[in-house]
Amino acid sequence: MWPALVLSDLGLTSRDPRIRKTAELIFDNKLRLSSPFNFFTEEVCAVGNLARMLTRFGYGDDRRVRRLYAWMIEDQRENGGWNCAPDQPGTLDCWEALDAFSALPKARRSARMESAIEKGVEFYLERNLLREGKRYEPWLRFHYPTHYFYDVLVGLDVVTRLGDPRDRRLQPALKILRDKRRPDGTWLLDRVHPDVGPDLRKDYGGREIQGWSLERVGTPSKWITLTAFRVLNRVDAAG
Repeated sequence: MWPALVLSDLGLTSRDPRIRKTAELIFDNKLRLSSPFNFFTEEVCAVGNLARMLTRFGYGDDRRVRRLYAWMIEDQRENGGWNCAPDQPGTLDCWEALDAFSALPKARRSARMESAIEKGVEFYLERNLLREGKRYEPWLRFHYPTHYFYDVLVGLDVVTRLGDPRDRRLQPALKILRDKRRPDGTWLLDRVHPDVGPDLRKDYGGREIQGWSLERVGTPSKWITLTAFRVLNRVDAAG
């Protein structure tokens, strides 16, 4: 899943036979109700990532992908967010559903999707994209790939695509983005996920694991710089 997500971010589609093969394997093995491990019973973080990836590959109108979107609508919490933990209110850390909706062109979204998007965007704006409990330093550092992790650049990218870039509640996150810009106009790759603390890289079982990246940590990042410019261009274009 992780390499395929990156390929979808980079713009590859089913026009490439290798992407078609990847999608066929997913459809055959992970999107059948008869499979014991199918994504129709997975957590929303996995469902959102898969829906976004397949939509970008060109399968957004496939009935199985549309079913993933329907599942995310049903899983949206009363406060407008999503959560991978059952019976818990939404959290900023669970952004994958909104990002999946952003992959669908507006003309192909249903009224239910638009309603879910509106509530989801408001959930993030109410919290200024970063205020949920005590200050959490990893959210203030920029990463790529993100996979199922969150930071304020992830939030800015999704919310400015789906909501009003002029909303004043974006300002705290936008200030962080602008302050992190280097004199040469670039942004750094701050850390590689998992980034769970000042110097910790451990999985949920407490084992040390090696992060993976397309670029070197602490150096200017083409991907993060591109994403940052896209965000700021949306804000500027909105006036």
